[in-house]
Amino acid sequence: MTRPTPRTHGEILAAAARRFAVTGYKGTSLQDIAREVGCSKAAVLYHFAGKEALLAELMAGPIAVLRELDGRISALTGAEAQRVAAEGFVDLAVRFREEIALLRGEFPELLAQPAFAHVQRISERLIEALTGPDGRQDARVAALVLLAGIAEGCGAFADIPDDELRPALLSVARRALVPATSPPPRPPLDPPHHD
Repeated sequence: MTRPTPRTHGEILAAAARRFAVTGYKGTSLQDIAREVGCSKAAVLYHFAGKEALLAELMAGPIAVLRELDGRISALTGAEAQRVAAEGFVDLAVRFREEIALLRGEFPELLAQPAFAHVQRISERLIEALTGPDGRQDARVAALVLLAGIAEGCGAFADIPDDELRPALLSVARRALVPATSPPPRPPLDPPHHD
């Protein structure tokens, strides 16, 4: 028995999410998505310009929240920036764990795509906030590992309720991050000496 042709944009989007979850973004073709829906590849392309457009729409919610977090941390420094960045990213990851799970293991390749270039820039600013103003290498490594671990953990622990996962992830973040301090004030410049 054949399925009826897709009536909505949403059916194709849901099928893409299911396929990405099973075979990954790279491992899924537009033909796979069409087959899942029961339509032609042309029908999928009628609704979406391509696979990247499907992913962009699936990730629109998390990206909007990531942009909002970027705006909040841009005005902060030191320990406050680090705290807001860690809490904000944990909240985002827990709230959108299904969407993030679609990308497990494929973040670097996806961030290299032109449609996601802004996400790469925001990610760098998030790492800077988590690292602190001194930019120590060990702090940067901790920040990067933490972000990757939070994203991976949200997908791996789908059976843990949000109200238990959030505090567990925040606890890990507090232990993993090198405490950020505000930069010390610069000493005033000495006036030139005339002999």
